[in-house]
Amino acid sequence: MDIDISIDSVDGTQMAAKIDGWFVLDRQPRLPFTAIAFGRIGGQNIGVKLSDSTESDLRGAGYEPEDVIMSLQKNLLQGNLTLPEGLKRESFADGMPS
Repeated sequence: MDIDISIDSVDGTQMAAKIDGWFVLDRQPRLPFTAIAFGRIGGQNIGVKLSDSTESDLRGAGYEPEDVIMSLQKNLLQGNLTLPEGLKRESFADGMPS
């Protein structure tokens, strides 16, 4: 599964932040997602949420939404993403690779 993630905005702190963005999966049209990133206590964790219409689009393209969510979360945790100019990973995610 080839996935490219771009972040549109991040609101919050290193303790908890809301992330809005989109992803492209295997050259499919871009799809939106939201996530909550939690840091510090117990380490970094990210929970991704997809809309019902995004999940439906994924199923229609032959993907299992839970598999896509797991891939999104893994890539976000590993820092495999594109940020808007001026936003630094350190501003919202403790320990995320740069």
